[in-house]
Amino acid sequence: MTQPIQSDALGELRIQIDSLDQQLLSLLNQRAKVAEKVGEIKRAEGSPFFRPDRVAQVIAKIEKANQGPLHNAHVASIWREIMSACLALEAPQRVAVLGPQGTFCEQAAVEFFGSAASLIYCNNFDEVFHATAAGTAQYGVVGMENSTEGVVARSLDLFLRSPVHVIGEVSLLVRHNLLRQTDHLKDIEVVLAHPQALAQCQNWLTQHLPHAERRAVSSNAEGARLAATNPAWAGIASERAASQFGLHIVAHAIQDEATNRTRFAVICLPQTLATPPVSGKDCTSLVVSVPNKPGAVHDLLMPLKNNSVSMTRFESRPAKSGQWEYYFYIDIQGHISQPHVAAALQELQGLCAFYKVLGSYPISE
Repeated sequence: MTQPIQSDALGELRIQIDSLDQQLLSLLNQRAKVAEKVGEIKRAEGSPFFRPDRVAQVIAKIEKANQGPLHNAHVASIWREIMSACLALEAPQRVAVLGPQGTFCEQAAVEFFGSAASLIYCNNFDEVFHATAAGTAQYGVVGMENSTEGVVARSLDLFLRSPVHVIGEVSLLVRHNLLRQTDHLKDIEVVLAHPQALAQCQNWLTQHLPHAERRAVSSNAEGARLAATNPAWAGIASERAASQFGLHIVAHAIQDEATNRTRFAVICLPQTLATPPVSGKDCTSLVVSVPNKPGAVHDLLMPLKNNSVSMTRFESRPAKSGQWEYYFYIDIQGHISQPHVAAALQELQGLCAFYKVLGSYPISE
């Protein structure tokens, strides 16, 4: 006797949802029309269409106003997509990422720009930097460092000579999955993935696939693509890549560290977007070199200490001069426009044989 009542109640709720969906659609299109007018003004003024600080402000305001039951993280994701879709009406944003489809780099780009961005897939980070510097893409997304394996050395080297700067970052929880054509671990002869992913999963691979060849490729998604061509091959990649290439996930989350994260930098030419304003939670990245003399590295750190600036990363890379010289990559807390940071950097610059600020930008939560 109660079943018809439940069905009637469910039907009424569905009618309410359908009505609300129509209202939402109408409001979204009203918002889109206003966004188109904003785009016309920006085009006339020559203002940048994409403003990550404005996106952050809008989302923060929406989260503060949220009364539930939707969680703030879900609300933020919804609004990022709304703003991305509206921005695409103003001017589609071209973003260079490591390809093919299904990479974590692609995922980081979607998290930052929304899925309405026009993605340009590149074979390696060299191509991402080149496409961004040449104007083929307005923005690029590149891996910077991993919580397990450390820095992405090639990205650091490319920053040294490129005219681009960093305007944002994405910290992505990376879960590596083993993908192949068939749904079992038997008879896997080759495991294909980016060298960083192979390193991040080495303990699992040693335990479960000790005899399989580990073959490095340009990206995890490329490994998944290749795995789809040979039943004896497997790739290490994301769930997104499994769906993209029609593969089974035969083992979930095989990374050696459960909290494995990768930090991606969002890059562009300064004329595309200037340094973002102070957000209150900022990072400044720079690369320097010092004369090869006793105490030089110690002296390098003193301006930071004297001005109460906290250093969060310090990496060295060979200068490739044949003279055992090094470049030092440094991340510090704070924004370049803050007085104590500006004072520290001015003092630091006076000590350096080479000095370049890579960017001052909001940190990823």
